[in-house]
Amino acid sequence: MEECKWTKPTNPWGMPVWSHAGIVSTGEAYKQVVKLTFARGASLEDPKGLFNSSLEGNTRRAIDIREGEVLDAEAFKALIQTAVAANLRSSAP
Repeated sequence: MEECKWTKPTNPWGMPVWSHAGIVSTGEAYKQVVKLTFARGASLEDPKGLFNSSLEGNTRRAIDIREGEVLDAEAFKALIQTAVAANLRSSAP
């Protein structure tokens, strides 16, 4: 599911949030990068090394994408699937 959350005067449309059984990722646009932050990123395997930001945290990890940069689509798809699987495991009774 995609929705926008956390609206504020400086960002009246809110932040895009992608979720499935919990938050998978959020998106933010900055002057130099688009940042995709994975809510459980620190616990996800990232064999292709897509995470390149917020690496010091215990929970989240992020991917900063700069203009002209091309993301490995297959690796990104696998990371999304891994994040959804982690959410499903944690929400199971």
